[in-house]
Amino acid sequence: MQQILNYINGSFQAANSGEYLDNYNPATGEVYSLIPDSDATDVELAVKAAKAAFPSWSALTREERSEHMLNVSKRITERLDELAEAESTDNGKPVWLAKRVDIPRASDNFKFFATAILHDSSELHDTDGKFLNYTLRQPIGVAGCISPWNLPLYLFTWKIAPALVSGNTVVAKPSEITPMTAFLLSQICDEVGFPKGVLNIVHGLGGKVGSAITEHVDVPIISFTGGTETGKTIARIAAPMFKKLSLELGGKNPNIIFDDCDLENALKTSLNSSFANQGQICLCGSRIYVQKGIYNEFKTRFVELVKEMKVGDPKSADVKLGAVVSKAHFDKILSYVELAKQEGGTVLCGGKEAKTDLGGWFIEPTVIEGLDEQCRTNQEEIFGPVVTIQSFETEEEVLAYANGTKYGLASTVWTSDLTKAHRVAAQLHTGIVWVNCWLIRDLRTPFGGVKQSGVGREGGWEALRFFTEPKNVCIPLH
Repeated sequence: MQQILNYINGSFQAANSGEYLDNYNPATGEVYSLIPDSDATDVELAVKAAKAAFPSWSALTREERSEHMLNVSKRITERLDELAEAESTDNGKPVWLAKRVDIPRASDNFKFFATAILHDSSELHDTDGKFLNYTLRQPIGVAGCISPWNLPLYLFTWKIAPALVSGNTVVAKPSEITPMTAFLLSQICDEVGFPKGVLNIVHGLGGKVGSAITEHVDVPIISFTGGTETGKTIARIAAPMFKKLSLELGGKNPNIIFDDCDLENALKTSLNSSFANQGQICLCGSRIYVQKGIYNEFKTRFVELVKEMKVGDPKSADVKLGAVVSKAHFDKILSYVELAKQEGGTVLCGGKEAKTDLGGWFIEPTVIEGLDEQCRTNQEEIFGPVVTIQSFETEEEVLAYANGTKYGLASTVWTSDLTKAHRVAAQLHTGIVWVNCWLIRDLRTPFGGVKQSGVGREGGWEALRFFTEPKNVCIPLH
C-alpha cells in the first residue's frame, strides 16, 4: 500500500495530522494507495515556504527559470510509461489514452511555457516625443493552483507551468481522487533539483486544503478548474481580499450537425467528442443537435457505432471506455439516466452499468432521445458517458437551443458552408467553437468559457498575463 506524501519546501512530508485518506482504483473499486489528509496547518507550511522562496525565484532570469522547466519536461517524457500507468490506475481511463494524450501534454505544458516566456515582450510608447512609457510585467507572489480529477497531470501542469515560469511560486492542490501523478511530479521536481519552496504540493480534501489555500491572505492569485458551485464559493471567499481569479468551470456543450456536413467525419468525431475519457472532459459535446434532413440516418448510424464501443479493462489496447472515476460519480451518472426517463426521454442505447470481471465502476455509453430542452438532463452537467440527441430545422432554432443553458464553454459546428460556419460561430455564446473538428488545442490560443463556465482565460499569452501584473513606468525623454 503506497503512501503518497506532501511536497513542501523541497521535502516529502506526511500530513501534520498523521491521518490518511483512501485512494481507489476505479477499475477494481479497491483501495490501492493512501494520501495525506492535510489541513490548514500543512497549507500554512507550504505558503510560508513559497513566500520565502519567491524573492530568489522571481529574481532569476527568464532563461534560468526556463531551464528548470525544460528539465522537468524532459523527465516527464522519460517517465512516460510509468506516468501513463499511474494515471490510468488512479483515474480509470485507458492506458493508451494517457500515453497518447495526457502525459505528453503535461510535458508539453512545461516545454511550451518555458519557451514562450523567452518571447514575451512589454509595451513601449513614445508620448508626444517628450515621455517614454513602458510596461513591466511582474510576478505576483504565491499562486494557488487547484486542479480537477478528470485530466489529472494534464490540467495540473497547465496551471503550475505558466505560474512558475512567470516568476511566481506555487502552492498546488491536486484532486484527492486522483493524486498519484501529482505525487510523481513532485518526485521529478526533486530529481531535477528544483529550488526548495518554489513548488509545493499539498494533498487532501477540498474543504480543508482547497479552502485554506483560497482563504490564505498570502496567496493573492488563484487558478481553479472544477465545478461551477465550487467556483462560486471560491469567488465569494476571494472577493473581500481582491484576489486575482481564473475559474474554469462546468460545461453543457452543444454539437451542431447541419445537413450539408461531411457525415462520415461528423459521425466519427462525434463518437469521440461524446465519450472520450468516459465523457469526463469539460469540452465533451453532451447535447447533439442534428438537422432534420439527416437526423434519422445520423441517429441510426451513431447508435450503431456507440453499441460497438468496448468498455472494460483500462489496460487493454482495444478498450474505448474505461471506468468512471469513483463510486459516487458512478451513482450520479446513473441517477441522471433515471431522471431522463422520468422526464420523458428514451434510452436508445446504454443507460446501465457495464458488466466486467474487474469489480469497478463502468458505465455503458448512453444516448438519450426525446427530451425537452429545459429539462434537467439537458440543462445540468452530467460529466459522464451520456449524451442527448434531437433534431432541429432552422439555424435560428438550433442557436436558441445551443445558447439556452447557464453554461458557455465550448461548441462544435458541422457544415460544408464556410459562410454559415462563420455566422453560427459568431452567434454561439461559448468561449471556444470548433468547426468540422473537435478538441484541436493549440497552446498559444486562449482557453475558457463565458456565463457560468468560468472567469478569465488560460493558455498562451493569456496565462502569462494572468500570472503577472502590469506596471507602467513613465519617464521624460529629456
